[in-house]
Amino acid sequence: MARIKMAYIGGGSTRGAGTMASFIHHREAEFDGSEVVLIDLDPDRLALVERLAQKMARARGVDITIASTTDRRAGLDSCDAVLSSFRPGGFEARALDERTANRHGLIGQETQGVGGFFMALRAIEVMKGVAADVEAVCPAAKVFNYTNPVNIVAQAWTTNTDIPLVSLCEGPIIFTEEIADAAGLDPARVSSTMVGLNHACWSVEHTYDGEDLIPYLRVAAAERLGPDSSLTLQEQRILRLAVTMDAIPADYFQYYYWRDEVLAEQLAKPTTRAEDILSWVPGYWEHYAAQAETDDPVLDPDRSRGGINELELAIDAMHAVFNDTGDVLPVNVPNRGSLPGFPDDLVVEITGRCSAAWIEPLPQRGLPLHLRGLVEMLAEYQLLAAAAAWSGTRVDAIRALAANPLVQSVDKAEAVFAELSAAHRAYLPERLLS
Repeated sequence: MARIKMAYIGGGSTRGAGTMASFIHHREAEFDGSEVVLIDLDPDRLALVERLAQKMARARGVDITIASTTDRRAGLDSCDAVLSSFRPGGFEARALDERTANRHGLIGQETQGVGGFFMALRAIEVMKGVAADVEAVCPAAKVFNYTNPVNIVAQAWTTNTDIPLVSLCEGPIIFTEEIADAAGLDPARVSSTMVGLNHACWSVEHTYDGEDLIPYLRVAAAERLGPDSSLTLQEQRILRLAVTMDAIPADYFQYYYWRDEVLAEQLAKPTTRAEDILSWVPGYWEHYAAQAETDDPVLDPDRSRGGINELELAIDAMHAVFNDTGDVLPVNVPNRGSLPGFPDDLVVEITGRCSAAWIEPLPQRGLPLHLRGLVEMLAEYQLLAAAAAWSGTRVDAIRALAANPLVQSVDKAEAVFAELSAAHRAYLPERLLS
């Protein structure tokens, strides 16, 4: 059983309560005696999440000390683990990204295209400061990152620092469950291995009860696709894409293979996704405040941002590393030869063995040619975006944005960069503004 000190950067966010519930409910046996320090900018919300988490731990008899601070370096002092999950500029910045992209005839989304690019610029500027703090006060710490876009954040960090960092995302697990649901199959009987990039991965192995999954999907597509389908548009798209490509897709591929249709749907909708979330945020905090007044807080999944088991994969990875279990999990780490055809220093999404020795990416089958081209384009963009965000100039940033497959226009890249860099000036370094 590992006794660790974990700093949670973003611990006062809407996801903070669910993440602490996950840590307390699922890992008490693995982390008894540990300390958690919640770090965020809003002292009132920090205090609320701290009080809520303390009461959850006390009610369940869990031996975990929980504190909070707005002083990041102080909170990081002597930490063994750093959990990163924050959103510079909040959902307001995301809403601006989405709305501005749409106005320029581009898809608006948190991790893809324009939105993903500006989220990366804002997040990586903060992560540079985190890296400096870690080097100063907890140089032996390991970083478990959920700050989006996780692949570009990890690329920038691992290219420019020697501090161990793994980015995590439940996507490879969720995408497999989604395709099973769309096909009317039992998700528990589907097994897959997905590789590529975060939010841009494909299955290279996929079975149903040990047999090839694809024939089952073809039968389901014949029965379930059509003008009278009861499936959502997203479910129809991923099922059709799976049987066309003979692989389970990340659902984010709909933005690329149905770009015009998705853009038209976004333009027709009166609100963006971020604006929808913003309308729900007050309800989350009301629920957290009400539960914090009870002796035994219980989070309602429908009234908690992301549910009640947030960032659970990060906690699984911490358990595997600090308790040296050798568990195999989906991870985002430098390739180091594990995925054929991609650079060794490129951060890829792959399965990795997690132990006290850190993360070992496991060798995988390469992506077939018909799947690889788009992933390669996104990989080149990932490298360009990471470099621009960490140390690049305005020109570097415009080049990176123009290289994104959802942009691919110098005119649009220059126009949208000019507008959003000015709007996000408070979160960006001068080298990107000059």
